[in-house]
Amino acid sequence: MRILHTGDWHIGRTFHGHATLDALRGVLEALTAQVRQHDVDVVLVAGDVFDSAAPAPACYTLLTDTLAALRDAGAHVIVTSGNHDSAARLGFQARLLRDGIHVLTDARAVGEAIEISDADGPVRFYGIPYLEPAIVRSVWPDAGLRTQAQTMAHAMGLVRADLASRAGRSVAIAHCFAAGVEATPGVEREIRQGTLDVVPLSVFDGPDYVALGHIHGRQQLSERVRYAGAPLHYSFGEQSKPRGSWLVTLDAAGLAAAEWLELPVPRPLKTLHDTFDALLSDPAYAEYETAWVAAEYTDATPRLEPMRALQKRFPFCAMVAHTPPARASDGRSSYAERVSRARSDADLVEAFLEHVRAGEGATDAERELIREIIDERVVAEASA
Repeated sequence: MRILHTGDWHIGRTFHGHATLDALRGVLEALTAQVRQHDVDVVLVAGDVFDSAAPAPACYTLLTDTLAALRDAGAHVIVTSGNHDSAARLGFQARLLRDGIHVLTDARAVGEAIEISDADGPVRFYGIPYLEPAIVRSVWPDAGLRTQAQTMAHAMGLVRADLASRAGRSVAIAHCFAAGVEATPGVEREIRQGTLDVVPLSVFDGPDYVALGHIHGRQQLSERVRYAGAPLHYSFGEQSKPRGSWLVTLDAAGLAAAEWLELPVPRPLKTLHDTFDALLSDPAYAEYETAWVAAEYTDATPRLEPMRALQKRFPFCAMVAHTPPARASDGRSSYAERVSRARSDADLVEAFLEHVRAGEGATDAERELIREIIDERVVAEASA
């Protein structure tokens, strides 16, 4: 049996204020083509299908079109909800979906398998939606659930209990923060507190393969426990991480192989770090003129409206940061000390400019202008 493991589609998410729906549609069409090309039997979507609990109508259209296309390509589809999704909204039409498409959002159904057979017999798929401990305590009141780790351990215990009563192969799908992953700061919304809600890898013992969601980069925690990551880059922190999905093969004995399938990147991301003039003129940066760009300019002095100037060369510049080099210690360790040593208004202005310009004070022309303004103020106050 061939299984495609994907997830974290985040339909409806924006990228620095820019819509991503059209780009995501193209990538999901490429994923559907891979399902046809590789004769995939089952597609697993491991949570965070939508980016918010209240997606726009166009987001539902894209999801419906994609699920139908995957089914038309010959695959069964199993979808679970993530921490971004509203389980109620994602699952409200689950009973109305066509045969072969399963949307699993109900914690009460954890431990119940969806059975799909191939020439070697049945494979049992156990979908575990994102389980918020405070919410699912009412489902399992005697379990004493306080953390994400405890909740996932309880859910996997239900899965293993069902497995114990049946022979054959099995796959689990879950959405959580597992021990050993490397997260992208500011990207994956936290579903943990300290280390309490990091789910130990041993929790996932039992199934032949565990398809995880929540982390946006491809990660392999063991031969049988993996994250596929998101199909689009949603942050400059992800720019070096490949986009794709895992093509998992089960033979009669269990897990036989897992192959990474690359997905196209509609527009690459690049962080550029140089002086402002170099960013605007250096031919070495010409190849990034059609990329999403995060520009970090290193001038000592901040520029006026830097985004407007940069977008003339890089129309898809989405972020600008002023990152001057660290100033060397000059014996004036703080702005407060500089101010305390000032003996005139001109000295105060000079101290301020040195502070905001990473140690670079006023130019000669600026000093002349500062003196003129201060003199005018003195005259005005004297004649008042």
